[in-house]
Amino acid sequence: MDLEGFSRRIGYRFNDPALLRRALTHRSYSAANNERLEFLGDSVVNCAIAFELFHKFPQLSEGELSRLRASLVSQPSLLAIARSFEFGDELLLGEGELKSGGARRPSILADAVEAVIGAAFLDGGFDSAHALVRRLFAAALDTIDPRTTGKDPKTLLQEYLQGRHIALPQYAVIATRGETHRQIFRVECAIPELGIRSEGEGASRRSAEQDAARRAYELVSGK
Repeated sequence: MDLEGFSRRIGYRFNDPALLRRALTHRSYSAANNERLEFLGDSVVNCAIAFELFHKFPQLSEGELSRLRASLVSQPSLLAIARSFEFGDELLLGEGELKSGGARRPSILADAVEAVIGAAFLDGGFDSAHALVRRLFAAALDTIDPRTTGKDPKTLLQEYLQGRHIALPQYAVIATRGETHRQIFRVECAIPELGIRSEGEGASRRSAEQDAARRAYELVSGK
């Protein structure tokens, strides 16, 4: 675990590094884990993102803002942040989770993002946590589109292809790992007409398909 390097990546130096260590500690590793910090961070993220959207889209209604916030503060969005900032490299996991690929599990990674933000709130107050949220969510906030946000990736991809008279994508499970009750699925999304193949992972086939569709949509739409 390289807390110093991780702090540089996320752009926030903790006054109390023990808070950051705890935020990156899964319950399988220690009783002193990140579950309570994740609970706190969830509320902080929702408030900070609501503030950002309120000022970014003054023309949108409450319902539309709520839809955008739900999209941003979702497991796929948090997972993308965790992957971008390499949260998985720093997680402290029990032996069982390590062997089953816990460092790549979407739920564990998403929870870690919220836990780190919760830790930043305790460490430096709301202003510090808000600034961290802006950094971590910068790419998502910059590219969010009220016209499409809130639709799931498979629907977006299907609508995009249908609008251009391109055959619908084909999904196939290409790998599974982990114990039967805690499997991780890897799915391929193929669009033969465009020569595009993308892969996604999830705790269910459906979530893995959504992840693969999201990646394919980014490729075909340039987003």
